Amino acid sequence: MNIAMIVAAGRGYRLGGPLPKQYLTLGGQPILRRTIMALASHKEIDAVQVLIHPDDTALYEAAVEGLDKLRPVLFGGATRQDSARLGLEGIAGLKPEKVLIHDAVRPFIAPETITAVLAALDRVPAVIVGVPLADTLKRVENGVITGTVDRAGLWRAQTPQAFRYADILAAHRHAVVSAPGTEFTDDSMIAEHVGMRVEMVAGTEDNFKITTAGDLARAEFMLRG
Repeated sequence: MNIAMIVAAGRGYRLGGPLPKQYLTLGGQPILRRTIMALASHKEIDAVQVLIHPDDTALYEAAVEGLDKLRPVLFGGATRQDSARLGLEGIAGLKPEKVLIHDAVRPFIAPETITAVLAALDRVPAVIVGVPLADTLKRVENGVITGTVDRAGLWRAQTPQAFRYADILAAHRHAVVSAPGTEFTDDSMIAEHVGMRVEMVAGTEDNFKITTAGDLARAEFMLRG
């Protein structure tokens, strides 16, 4: 069984709207709904598990009405790391083989990318999606450039980040004990912490995270074709 897990427990209001950004509308539908549909429509995804904030229950229920492959919703924790771990614990009874962990506000994940990620898990325990850095990077102190960073080998991480389920659950459990207080900003960082081999699969620039008004405008433009 392959499960896609969407971490949607954040309360980000950076887009300036009255709702957490995952519930703002994109082309007449909540962003979260579009993200769920992108994952659930893939033939190799058997179920979708969403983690939300308890205060967003009504928003969530309205956003997902009528969608297929959805597991009963779970509540997230205080941090993204907590939410991911709680989600992994919550699907333990299903004994999934593979799990994809995806941001709630990346609705343009391509089906080809999902296919590539799942295939990669047949040879390695962990794989993430990303794109190579194209911009020149400068190191700056007090507004003054102090150097240029060599971008060779540098990638921007995206999601989904996918894992063999038993391995990433064990890694999360280990991280809680071995590195309390450490801020793991994504799940691949936790995998790295326990020495897991993590591969990179090339994603697309369209698989961006909607976090600003400019991102939302870009997403609307993409939908209009």
